[in-house]
Amino acid sequence: MFGKKAGTEELEAFYPIRPECVAEIPKTRFKPRAGKTLSARRWQAAFSETGCLDIAKVLRRIQRGGIHPSIKGLVWEFLLGCYNPNSTLEDRNQLRQQRRERYSMWKTECRNMVSVIGRGNFITTPIITDDGQPIEVEGCRVTSAVSDKKVAQWMLILHQFGLDVVRTDRALAFYEDKANQAKLWDVLSIYSWVDDDIGYVQGMNDICSPMVILLENEADAFWCFECAMRRLRENFRCSTTSIGVQSQLGTLSQVIKTVDPQLHKHLEDLDGGEYLFAFRMLMVLFRREFSFLDALYLWETGNVGNGVQP
Repeated sequence: MFGKKAGTEELEAFYPIRPECVAEIPKTRFKPRAGKTLSARRWQAAFSETGCLDIAKVLRRIQRGGIHPSIKGLVWEFLLGCYNPNSTLEDRNQLRQQRRERYSMWKTECRNMVSVIGRGNFITTPIITDDGQPIEVEGCRVTSAVSDKKVAQWMLILHQFGLDVVRTDRALAFYEDKANQAKLWDVLSIYSWVDDDIGYVQGMNDICSPMVILLENEADAFWCFECAMRRLRENFRCSTTSIGVQSQLGTLSQVIKTVDPQLHKHLEDLDGGEYLFAFRMLMVLFRREFSFLDALYLWETGNVGNGVQP
C-alpha cells in the first residue's frame, strides 16, 4: 500500500527519471489514491487455494486506482492474456517453463546466425549488404554470405531497431544500463524472427519496453509482448495503399463528428479530416503522448488491450 504521504513521487520512485531528462518528459497526471490501488495483499487474496484468480475482483480494483508497481509485472501477465484466470498455479508453472524453454530455443537459433544476440550488446549498423554479403561489425559475427530470403530479410532490419532501442524511453534510468537496452533488442530480434509476416515496424519498441521493464525474466517479457502483439499486430501492418490503423482513424473521425461536430468541422478546415495526426497515438497506444507512468495506468484501466481471457 502507498503511505499516507504517498503520491506521484513515491510511485515514480519505481521508474526513476534521469535528472537531465526531467524537463523534457510530459508531466505525470496520475495520482495514486490510498486504499484504491490493487496492492500485493489484495492481489494474493484474489487467488483460490488452487491458484485460480478472481479476475472480476481484480479488474474492479484496477479500474479504481491502477496497480501497485511492486506487482505490475505479475498482474500484466493476466491482463495481456498470458495466463487464463481459471488456470491453477501448477498449470501456470508448467506453461511458464514450456514458454521459457521455447524462447531459449529460438534465442539459440538466432544467436547461431547472429553472434551478438544474448551477449548483453546490440548493433546499430548493418551486418549484411542488400545482396547478403557479410559486413564486418565489432562484436558481431556473420560467417558467410546469406542466401536464404527469410534470414536475409531478418538480418537486414536488425540494426534498424537497434537504432530505435537507443531512443526508447531514454529518459528512464532503467535504460542507462546497456544490458537493459540489449534485453529489449534481444526480445525484438527474436520476435521479428518468429513473426516474419510482420517482422519489425518502428513503434513496436514502445509497446515492448514496458514488458522488459516490468518483468525481470526476459522470456516472460517476450511472451507478454507476444500476447500484446496478437491484438496489436494489425496496427503495424502497412502497405503502399493502406496503414494499419486506418480503420481506427475512420472510427475516431466518426466518433468526433458525432460528439463534437464543430471540432470535426474545424479539423476538416485544417485539412485534418482524415485524422492522420492521431496515427502515432493509436499505433503505440499513447506511449509517446503521456509519461511512462500515465501510459501504464491508461493501459491497465483499459485492461491492456482487452487481453483478459474469460
